[in-house]
Amino acid sequence: MFAIMKRDFRSYFNSPIAYVVIGLFMFILALFFNDGLATGSSDFIGDFVGTMSFLLMFFVPILTMKSVAEEKKNGTEVLLLTSPARITEIVAGKFLAAFCVFLVMTAFSLIFPIILIITGKPDVPLILCSYLGFILYGAVFVSVGVFASSLTENQIVAAVIGFVSLFGLTAINFVASFFSGFLNKAFLWLSINDRYSDFGAGIIDITSIIFMLSFTVLFNFFTVRVLERKRWSQG
Repeated sequence: MFAIMKRDFRSYFNSPIAYVVIGLFMFILALFFNDGLATGSSDFIGDFVGTMSFLLMFFVPILTMKSVAEEKKNGTEVLLLTSPARITEIVAGKFLAAFCVFLVMTAFSLIFPIILIITGKPDVPLILCSYLGFILYGAVFVSVGVFASSLTENQIVAAVIGFVSLFGLTAINFVASFFSGFLNKAFLWLSINDRYSDFGAGIIDITSIIFMLSFTVLFNFFTVRVLERKRWSQG
């Protein structure tokens, strides 16, 4: 698992993809940060981390599109699937590699809260709580992106599938607004955004943490099932 994680993690930085994703992410955040300081928003931290989470819907599919699709395109998927490594180890390694790149990207974004801490008196516990939610949110998104990459050998198609899947996942709140009673509550219970908003408000709810981790495990399980079918088809 760790051998696959190290190999994939290095591959991200041996190609332009990690640099482009992190660079664009930081550039857009810098623009928003500068604009937020100029307008003096009363809920600046909440808006800032909210912008970060919104950007993930576009950047994570680009980050994860090569995870499995590249193996299929290069023909190395067969070697990987016929290796002694278990499918769960392969998926875990690929997920952790992409997630570690996401964590590097998150670490770079800390420069903005640090500037706030140095120049003002922001709510540090709120910043920490918001970032905890952001990391959990990112874990779910990365697992969905890796799953999307396992469905095709075309990286562009994988990115599109990932984006559409993440858009659908984040639109559950909107869908819930069309219903009332039990259905409304059911959709809101399934809403990752509804859970994530608690962290932005400074609320650490153990059920929300378990919910996001469960979502992450679920999509990694889906990826395992896709690759298991492929392994059986290879005989």
